[in-house]
Amino acid sequence: MDKATERRVSLNGLIVPESAAAISPFDHGITVGDGVFETLRTFGGQIFTWNRHYERLKRSADVMGLELHDSATLRAWATELLAAEPYPESRVRVTVTGGVGPASTLRGEGPQTTLITTSPLGEVPTVSGVITVPWARNDRGALVGLKTTSYGENVRALRRARDLGATEAIFPNTRGELCEGTGSNIFVIWEGQLRTPPLSSGCLPGITRSLVLELAAELGIEVIQTPLPLQSLPRSDEAFLSSTIRCVQAIHSVDGQALPAAPGPITSRLAAAFTALTEREIDP
Repeated sequence: MDKATERRVSLNGLIVPESAAAISPFDHGITVGDGVFETLRTFGGQIFTWNRHYERLKRSADVMGLELHDSATLRAWATELLAAEPYPESRVRVTVTGGVGPASTLRGEGPQTTLITTSPLGEVPTVSGVITVPWARNDRGALVGLKTTSYGENVRALRRARDLGATEAIFPNTRGELCEGTGSNIFVIWEGQLRTPPLSSGCLPGITRSLVLELAAELGIEVIQTPLPLQSLPRSDEAFLSSTIRCVQAIHSVDGQALPAAPGPITSRLAAAFTALTEREIDP
């Protein structure tokens, strides 16, 4: 590896070259997916919505029984790494695992692992094609509402989406209702109303989702959080994804079927409002 171009990471608070970032092969995050994480992004080189992401990370860690460094410490480590790895805009990932453990699901007693990485964030498209997948999100599972490193089903679903020329895969839940994407929440304009699956559907409580709900209220756009049939997505007048990286991203097609508008008028208003928010406030 070229030392001059080697990336650096923050491992347990120390900035080290990628090749020197030693994580045990017995780390529970590797062996059984025992970990939690958050993906953040920068605007103008500053981390956006740090406090909201930290609170969700803390909730995930608390439920999983993982100890978390305080917000100020993790933020300082992330900021230090961003200074060492200065990209025009960055994707920032904070991962906390159970640390070294036995070769079983039983967690060990040693220290946990905290890893922070950054990578350059290129231009994000404003529209996206999606597919639906037959595999259901378990809306009654032990990990509902948590952002854990157990992402195998997301990897499989997103690979299918890429193979079919789409950029996101949409899951139903066990009741056959519209749920979420592999890394995004979903909104549809169906029967003339803006709707989104409620958290009881099993979807992740997305940070961008919550901001969209707040912006819609400011704009006087009513959002109905209600169970939706999966079929409402391809039949919608317009639809969009929300996520940290995608922001508000219009959907132009579902399973190869074009939607009437991408972006439609409501999507356009909310996308513009979200952009304005990022320009005026870095930690809303």
